[in-house]
Amino acid sequence: MNAPEVRIVKLEPMRVATFYGYSETPEEDASSLCIAWLKEMALYDHPESYRSFGFNNPNPTPGSPKYGYELWIPVDADMDVGENIKTKEFPGGLYGVTTCESLDTIGQDWKRLLAWRETSQFKPGSHEGLEELLTKFGESVDKYRFDLYIPIVE
Repeated sequence: MNAPEVRIVKLEPMRVATFYGYSETPEEDASSLCIAWLKEMALYDHPESYRSFGFNNPNPTPGSPKYGYELWIPVDADMDVGENIKTKEFPGGLYGVTTCESLDTIGQDWKRLLAWRETSQFKPGSHEGLEELLTKFGESVDKYRFDLYIPIVE
C-alpha cells in the first residue's frame, strides 16, 4: 500500500450548523437537508463562501444496512441559522490530511491514512475524523473530491 501525501492541519474552534441522516443512504439524506438550507440562506450558488465537513455518526456495523452521517457547515457566531437548524461548537484539533479524488477510492484512502498515522510520529487524537467536500454540493457524485482529516496529537 502506497503511503499517501499527508499535510498537517490545525482546525480552529468553530460554530457549525449540523445536518443529520440515519438510513441506508445517510449521506444523501444529510446532503439534501444541507442543500435546502444553503439555498434558503442564499449560499448554495456561492460554494466559495462556505466549507462543509462530514463524518459517520454512528459508523456502519456488520449486519445493519443503516448508519448515520452528520454534515457541518461552519457559521459565524452571530449568524441566525433559522429556528429548525441545530448548531454545535467544534473545539478544533490537529489533523493529518490527504486528498481523496473519488468516492470509488474513499475507503482505500481512509485505510492508507490510518496506516500513515500508525507509522508517523503522531498518536491518535480523540476528536472527530472528518471528510471535507472540495466540490460543490449537487455536483454529480462521480466528480466529488474530499480532503480526509484523521485526528492526531503530538
